[in-house]
Amino acid sequence: MAEVLSSLSDLGGSAVSTQPAAPVHVQKLDKHGRAYATGKRKDAVAKVWIKPGTGKIIVNDRALDVYFARPVLRMILNQPLVAAGRVDQYDIVCSCNGGGLSGQAGAVRHGISRALTFFEPELRGVLKKGGFLTRDSRTVERKKYGKAKARRSFQFSKR
Repeated sequence: MAEVLSSLSDLGGSAVSTQPAAPVHVQKLDKHGRAYATGKRKDAVAKVWIKPGTGKIIVNDRALDVYFARPVLRMILNQPLVAAGRVDQYDIVCSCNGGGLSGQAGAVRHGISRALTFFEPELRGVLKKGGFLTRDSRTVERKKYGKAKARRSFQFSKR
């Protein structure tokens, strides 16, 4: 017959809840003391390196104000730094290609967020809660055969 168990302690020491340990995030730096990460948004890809410094941001060998002239795009880039409270503490060098300026700004923001977690793993919770570590997977839908665009049909003519 089957054994009757009245409590968890009757199960024995080996079968008691063995949950896997939470992943431990460690600092990942290259030989120059920089953290590297890749960010993506739409068709844009950004490679981001951060190191301790004075808050200088360089995108494609140009200053931030020159490359991203619109204030909204600069604000998007600074969001993870503001959320983490590290506005003027890191020098950031980015190279981005593909897509337009808006997609590139989102890609750089994603890359900065990931690089910050590699440099300071304890910032992961703050950045995750702000939604900066999530890759925005929305891309342009492809054009379909027999359609004018992705979903737009040609004008219907009865005669």
